[in-house]
Amino acid sequence: MLIRKALKKDFPIILKLAASLGLDYDGMEHAPFWLAEENGRILGIVSLLAHDDCRELVSLGVSPEARTSGLGRCLIEAVMDAAGTDVYLATVIPGYFERHGFVRTERVPSGMAKDPAWCEGCDKRLCAVMVRKRA
Repeated sequence: MLIRKALKKDFPIILKLAASLGLDYDGMEHAPFWLAEENGRILGIVSLLAHDDCRELVSLGVSPEARTSGLGRCLIEAVMDAAGTDVYLATVIPGYFERHGFVRTERVPSGMAKDPAWCEGCDKRLCAVMVRKRA
């Protein structure tokens, strides 16, 4: 399994995978992504957005056939290494991220402000802002 920074040529596949997992958003083709690749197939993705006041992990996803293989952990570690600082995220699956060193926080960096339309359909009771401190 190869974890690498995405190239421009990878984005059609990244966008397709993100859409199939419900992780797509406008403008994601301009964001820095890392991917997990095996035998030329992209099986997982993650992005790290740089805001003025934080770094934000977004769009972590693994193809259903590759889940439980540790790809999510590998992608998280790639982003943590690249960030060089604390990393924040907003999620409706906090238990998953707790297993990877993230903790809930009351601090919501201003750079993470979401368009309210982005949150439509989400159960706000499940949403958590989390942070993983740089080691």
